[in-house]
Amino acid sequence: MQWETVIGLEIHAQLATNSKIFSGASTQFGNEPNRQACPVDLGLPGVLPVLNEGAVAMAVRLGLGIGADIAGRSVFARKNYFYPDLPKGYQISQYEIPVVGTGQLEIALDDGTVKTIGVTRAHLEEDAGKSLHEDFHGMTGIDLNRAGTPLLEIVSEPDMRSPAEAVAYAKKIRTLVRYLGICDGNMQEGSLRVDANISIRPAGSDEYGTRAEIKNVNSFRFLEKALNFEFERQREILEEGGKVDQETRLYDANADETRSMRTKEEANDYRYFPDPDLLPLEVDQAFIERVRAELPELPDEKRDRFIREYGLPAYDANVLTASRELADYYEATVTAAGGAPKVAANWVMSELGGVLNAQGIDITESPVSAEALGGLIQRIQDQTISGKIAKQVFEAMVAGEGNADTVIEAKGLKQITDSGEIERMIDEVVDANPGQVEQYRAGKDKVLGWFVGQVMKASRGKANPEQVNQLLRQKLDS
Repeated sequence: MQWETVIGLEIHAQLATNSKIFSGASTQFGNEPNRQACPVDLGLPGVLPVLNEGAVAMAVRLGLGIGADIAGRSVFARKNYFYPDLPKGYQISQYEIPVVGTGQLEIALDDGTVKTIGVTRAHLEEDAGKSLHEDFHGMTGIDLNRAGTPLLEIVSEPDMRSPAEAVAYAKKIRTLVRYLGICDGNMQEGSLRVDANISIRPAGSDEYGTRAEIKNVNSFRFLEKALNFEFERQREILEEGGKVDQETRLYDANADETRSMRTKEEANDYRYFPDPDLLPLEVDQAFIERVRAELPELPDEKRDRFIREYGLPAYDANVLTASRELADYYEATVTAAGGAPKVAANWVMSELGGVLNAQGIDITESPVSAEALGGLIQRIQDQTISGKIAKQVFEAMVAGEGNADTVIEAKGLKQITDSGEIERMIDEVVDANPGQVEQYRAGKDKVLGWFVGQVMKASRGKANPEQVNQLLRQKLDS
C-alpha cells in the first residue's frame, strides 16, 4: 500500500524582548541558574502580571509578515498542568482567541515549485523553566531563568506531505522571524523549538490518521530524521494490523528514534479558563499601522526584487535572501563591484560560501568584506586578472594578505593582454608540438583546448584566455 504523510508544525519562537512577557525580569541567555526569576515569574502571592507591549508588537509584526488577520481583541488563559519547572501550576497562554489569526507562507521545494502552507494561528504565551538532570545524581534541579520568557507559538495547518517540506517550512519561519527582528532563531540556545505532529494515511484518502507529536526538536536535521523515523514506525504498525496511539514522543538523536513520553493530552485536560489577572488584549488599527510602517523588506519581496533588479535566476535569489545578513552582504558586494550582479552572486554563493562552510562560520564572520570582494570582481571585470587567477587572489585575501590590488601587485598576477607577447608564447607551443597541429588540421577540434591549456600554463595562468583562444585559432587555421 502507498502511504501519504500528513505533517503540521508548532514552532515556538522566543521573542527578542529584553524583559519577560509579564514581568521586568531579564531574558538574557546563559546567566547563572535562578538569577533572573522575579516574584511574578514564580507566581508568589500578591503579585500581578503586566503584559509587555513589546511582545505584542512583535506578534503583530509576524502576523503582518504572513498576511494574517490581527485580532482587535484577544484573551489570555490559564493552561493548567503540573510540572516541577512550572512554578505557578499553570502557564499563561492564549487559547480560543489568539492575537494572530489565519495566514500563509510560501516555501520553495527542491523541484523548483512553490507551495503555500497555511498558518492556523500564532499566540502569545510564557515559557516554563528548565529541568536539570546531568549535575544532580538521582535528583532533578530546576532553573527558572526561562520562566516567563515571551514565546510566540506559530501553528501551521497540516499541509506538509514530507519531512523535506516540513524542514523547508521551519527554515522559512526562521528566516522570516530573523528578518522581522523578533527572534534570533538560535535553535541551540532554544530560541526556536519545533513540535511536529505527524500521521500517515493511505494515499488518496481524505481522512486523517492518528497523529503523534514529537516535542522540542532543536535542529532541522533532527526534525527531518525524527519525521522519517516516525513515518516508518507508523507504517509498520498499520501494515501489521496494529493501531497508532495518539501520544507525545521525544526524539533521541543518539539512537535516531522517537520514544513515547506520555499519551497526548486534549485541550480539556488543561482546563483552560481566562486568566482573571489579565484584561483582554485590545489592539487598535493605529497600533497595527505603526507596526506595519516599521516592517523591513521581507524575504519574498527581497527575492522578487533580486530577480527583477539584478536579473538573477530564482535559485540564486532564494539562496541569497535566505538570511537578511547574506542579502545585505550580496548587495554591498554588487555596489562595490560597480555592477556585475550575476558574477557577484556566483562568488558569494560558491567561493565565499565554500570558505564559510569549511570554517563553520556565518556570513557575519566572513574573512573577506563585501567591499573587498567587490574590489576583486572589479579587477575581473576590467580584465586586470582572469577568473582563474582571481581564485588565487581570493585565497590570499581569505588568508589575510590584503585586498585584491595589494595581492595582485605583490604576487605579480596582472593579466597579460599584450597580443605580441601572447603570440610569442603561442608560436613556441605550436612549434614544439607538430603532431597536435597535424591532428587539429585533420579535423580534431578538441585539440584546440589542449593548446589553450599549454599556452595558459606557459603564461603561468596570466594570459588573457579570450585572446589566447582567438590568436591560437588564427595561428592554427592559417
